[in-house]
Amino acid sequence: MNYTGLFIGLITFIIIGLFHPLVIKGEYYWGVKCWWAFLLLGIVCAILSISTSSNNISIIYGVISFSSFWSILEVFEQKKRVEKGWFPKNPKRKKQ
Repeated sequence: MNYTGLFIGLITFIIIGLFHPLVIKGEYYWGVKCWWAFLLLGIVCAILSISTSSNNISIIYGVISFSSFWSILEVFEQKKRVEKGWFPKNPKRKKQ
């Protein structure tokens, strides 16, 4: 039996699950200015993905990379959700 697909699926599920609160916390503490951190992480993981000889590790880096790129969009969407009152606004953060 080949469990590689299930393993990659589980890892992808966990990675996406971890990025959801990262986007929420990032927007809460830093606002949309945190988008560059997701961009940097995405670029680094993309480079690692093409530089790694192991297929499974390369796939995991690729998933992290594109989850990071998707999170850039989600940070700006999170700002809209905060403005609608769906998520709490950070009262200590200055306006952007």
